[in-house]
Amino acid sequence: MRPVEVVLDKLEDVRSNGEGYVARCPCPDHGKGRGDRNPSLDIKEGDDGRALLYCYASCKNESIVDALGLEMRDLFVRREDAWEGGSYTSSKTGSTDQPCTLENYAALKRLPVSFLKDLGLKDYHRFDEKAVRMPYLDASGENELLVRSRVSLTGKPKVITRKGDKHRLYGLWKLEQAREVGYLILVEGESDAQTLWYHGEPAAGIPGASSWKIEWASEIRGIDKIYVVVEEDEAGEGLWRKLAATGEIQERIYKVELEGVKDVSELYAHDPDGFGERLHAALRKARAWLDIAESEAEERTRKAWSACCALAEKENILEEFAADLEKSGVAGEMENGQLLYLALTSRLLNKPVSVAVKGPSSGGKSYLVKEVTSFFPESAFCFFTAMSERTLLYTDEPLEHRHIILSEAAGIGGDFQEYVIRTLLSEGFLEYEFIEKTSEGLRPRRIRKEGPTGFITTTTRNKLHAENETRYLSLTVTDTREQTRRVFRAIAEERAEEPDRERWQTLQLWIEGSERDVSVPYAPALAEKMGDVAVRLRRDFSVVLSLTKTHALLHQATRERDAEGRIIATLGDYAFVRRLVANLVAEGVEATVPPTVRETVEAVERLIREGDEEWVTSRAVAEELAVDKAAASRRVRAAIDRGYVKNLEDRRGRPARLVLGEGMPEDQEVLPTPEDLRQAMSGCAVDRDFGGIQHPPPPSSDIDADLGEEEGAYYPPESTSTDQQDDEWSVV
Repeated sequence: MRPVEVVLDKLEDVRSNGEGYVARCPCPDHGKGRGDRNPSLDIKEGDDGRALLYCYASCKNESIVDALGLEMRDLFVRREDAWEGGSYTSSKTGSTDQPCTLENYAALKRLPVSFLKDLGLKDYHRFDEKAVRMPYLDASGENELLVRSRVSLTGKPKVITRKGDKHRLYGLWKLEQAREVGYLILVEGESDAQTLWYHGEPAAGIPGASSWKIEWASEIRGIDKIYVVVEEDEAGEGLWRKLAATGEIQERIYKVELEGVKDVSELYAHDPDGFGERLHAALRKARAWLDIAESEAEERTRKAWSACCALAEKENILEEFAADLEKSGVAGEMENGQLLYLALTSRLLNKPVSVAVKGPSSGGKSYLVKEVTSFFPESAFCFFTAMSERTLLYTDEPLEHRHIILSEAAGIGGDFQEYVIRTLLSEGFLEYEFIEKTSEGLRPRRIRKEGPTGFITTTTRNKLHAENETRYLSLTVTDTREQTRRVFRAIAEERAEEPDRERWQTLQLWIEGSERDVSVPYAPALAEKMGDVAVRLRRDFSVVLSLTKTHALLHQATRERDAEGRIIATLGDYAFVRRLVANLVAEGVEATVPPTVRETVEAVERLIREGDEEWVTSRAVAEELAVDKAAASRRVRAAIDRGYVKNLEDRRGRPARLVLGEGMPEDQEVLPTPEDLRQAMSGCAVDRDFGGIQHPPPPSSDIDADLGEEEGAYYPPESTSTDQQDDEWSVV
């Protein structure tokens, strides 16, 4: 029975249309599950005797054949001499009964055996089963890099990789042709590449949709256009996303979709005579990544705004966040939580803020980070529990405008990784060159990872690596017994409602697609008024500006724009940030003493004055401060590091003998108050430096409103909390 007759025998409502037949499509998904009410399946007999199927509703041939209880091979003529001896024949027992020989593979793909042999394909036995060996050659076409084997014609798995071989692009020796003609067609798998080569097209195969490596981009340099054939399944879309995230090629890639067929091989099998015309028609319709990214970004931004507009228009978004953070089970730590939220949002700026959350074991550091990040989309960060020295150099994760979150600083793998992190934060990118052993001998290879990138980690240490410490904003969780009691209550309470995290995630997605350029008109005044007692304040100044810009970015729906479309940061933005970080800046340059350290030193002084000894122990300090021993030890260590306390005991394992050291200085302010800035700006002669501010500003101006002089305006109060964080901080 001819293949057309086999198919027609299975169909319903068959009618002749002069050139062939039409029938109802049997695919269960036809018409979105409603079925084919008007016959829309076209059936013809090809010149070679095979059955040609085409559904006008774009049902795939595999689905149609499967619905008929047939297999794809049933569409072809059963003959022993097909394609120079191929014997790809129908069998009711299934395709796996057909031996995977070169002739059968050639018959399945409609390619001449001689052509495939020229590519190096040949038969061999693998564990007593027939298979086809497919070598991957280097750019010269002379040296074998790896071997993949076709072990099944249509079953699973179809192709396997030789043990010990690492995947590479298939067709490196064909890339020179692509450079000459100015374009390359990237496809999944070997057979699609072979089909394109047979038709004279410049192509390369990716050995599996999930196997793309960023470093392969360097191998396709010098090619103007890269057409990516995207198969209509989740794996195909995943491959497209990986390629689109590869910075070196993303502006040169074009998305090709083949209508009505799965891949290039099926396009050829469906219509051999019209293959070239249909292929190039698809290439002409291909959409550039730049156009797709722009339209997709606009659509995401539009949808995100409709979901988050009520939140985005709040007068004080971070107060709203603190309320939702408390609903999530975080007890206290609201200021730390708000700072973490600002830091994570700063990923969208050119200078993200990095954070080290410090505190004793079981102090809630990791829980705080976990809960804050739950309000962000996964695109905002990449999480690691530990990293090897070269993880950031080799990871496929994009680092640009994201935060790296390391659950514990102890997971940093040595001095080299400390250097890598420091370089990434300072320079905004990583570039690493090394020597690689290849089939062509030792060759240099360069890896570049684009930033800017932020970094967040937790630690029980008082200080991290000396050079990295100044690049982190150090937050210390509260270690008092009262805080422990708050945690008890939070655990015991059954929360009436969970916070709506989705609105926060969509807010971030909206910000990602919105304006990110922020103008701080009072930055020159801040530069003049800010303290200059330490060189480190150069970095601290940059951090204060980044956080102020981030606060304005977060509130952009209620901020004005300048003539260039930039968001204008108000003094209210600075006022809020100053409330959170003023003490941290001063503590970092020892212009002030952290409250916890001051309390500790005063406790040592008091115990010595009232006791019988000239020294005291850490245990006595813990009892005096009503904190546990671990918390007291951390506080004492911080006081010793600053020289305010000394330990007379020099024998390891012996209780400390604490005495007073240097006297503590009087607290000084490093960051000017908003009122200081307002007065400085009022004295400004023209609007050249301060973004259009008049001299003098009228009472109803935005400046005064930011400072709370207008009725109903929000002006954050200066912090008087005794739970302020200690230790030094600064960020590039």
